[in-house]
Amino acid sequence: MRADKVYLVGFMGAGKTTVARALARRLGWQMTDIDEMIERRERQTVADVFARKGEAYFRAAERAVLMEQLATRHLIVATGGGTFVDPQNRAVINQDGASVWIDVPLDRLIARVPADGRRPLAADRVEFERLYLLRRAAYEQAQMRLDASRAGVPALVEQVIHWLEE
Repeated sequence: MRADKVYLVGFMGAGKTTVARALARRLGWQMTDIDEMIERRERQTVADVFARKGEAYFRAAERAVLMEQLATRHLIVATGGGTFVDPQNRAVINQDGASVWIDVPLDRLIARVPADGRRPLAADRVEFERLYLLRRAAYEQAQMRLDASRAGVPALVEQVIHWLEE
């Protein structure tokens, strides 16, 4: 798969930002994080945007930021956990670059993501699990799946590079 842009997708806490930074360094490409861009623009955290303006507002901001990435090449994009779930976003991503799903088992995500309100959709653990199961169907439509259950960041980066070079 030859591509000059990679979109990392997956559930919250999967390590998309961490892998994106490492992959960008390894390739010598730029890196951007959709959630971080929204936080800079809104001058508040994702949790505050959800609380003050609602999820619909956040999703619209997310789509706007995604669309702004289309012109840039040699870019690694860490998407938000819900970005790839939206069918329009998913189509744009799969058309513009390579989509890579960082697949982390639910029990590991529960251990990684605190239920302290910093991530609004993680506060209720029953809802967290339901959302995880619901979103998997979208993530499975990514062009590549990285099994992150046993692999560390360096190994994941090498798997993506190997796949890109095939």
